[in-house]
Amino acid sequence: MKPGLRSGKLAKWKDERGFGFIQPVDGGQEVFLHISEIKNATRRPQENDTIYYYCTTDSDGKVRACNAFILGARNKPSSLSNRANPSDAVTSKFPIVEVILLSLLPLVGIIHFTWTTLNPLPLIIYPVMSLVTYALYADDKSRAKRKDWRTPEQTLHLCELVGGWLGGFIAQRILRHKSRKKSYQAEFWMIVIIHYIAWLFWLFWGRTL
Repeated sequence: MKPGLRSGKLAKWKDERGFGFIQPVDGGQEVFLHISEIKNATRRPQENDTIYYYCTTDSDGKVRACNAFILGARNKPSSLSNRANPSDAVTSKFPIVEVILLSLLPLVGIIHFTWTTLNPLPLIIYPVMSLVTYALYADDKSRAKRKDWRTPEQTLHLCELVGGWLGGFIAQRILRHKSRKKSYQAEFWMIVIIHYIAWLFWLFWGRTL
């Protein structure tokens, strides 16, 4: 394989999994590209982007792109790699104030539900699912670092819906994972709103059911 900088069109891109395939301008076989190899980008890759890259060969003989950049989106150093590459991301402190504010209404609802129905199930589900969800976030971040298959976003959202959304929120703030992807954040906050509506309904009308 000849060394040197190459270019091609991003023919396929699976944004939720962070990888795609480049069609070289000189033809030939498509080249695998992982998002962690995109350097100094101002945005996430999109299909039909022009990608400049170098080629390397894995131990199993497969060719992949490395040290790549997007033509016309290379102004802010490390803005994308910090989001996509877990080894470069900096963790944050525990968001105490935000967690207290977010959990206040659900906590009141859970205590009221447990007291009036003598059913401790929500009191158990919320902390357990939050721990499970946080662990899934951490595992997904580790998988991204290893360039392995990622945890499907719908799996994360399902765990959040079942009661682990607070653990997901904490993971987003501490691990800096899934916190900048707008489509993911839209679904996440919709789940939080659903839980808020459910607890408000219970507190105001649940006792009459």
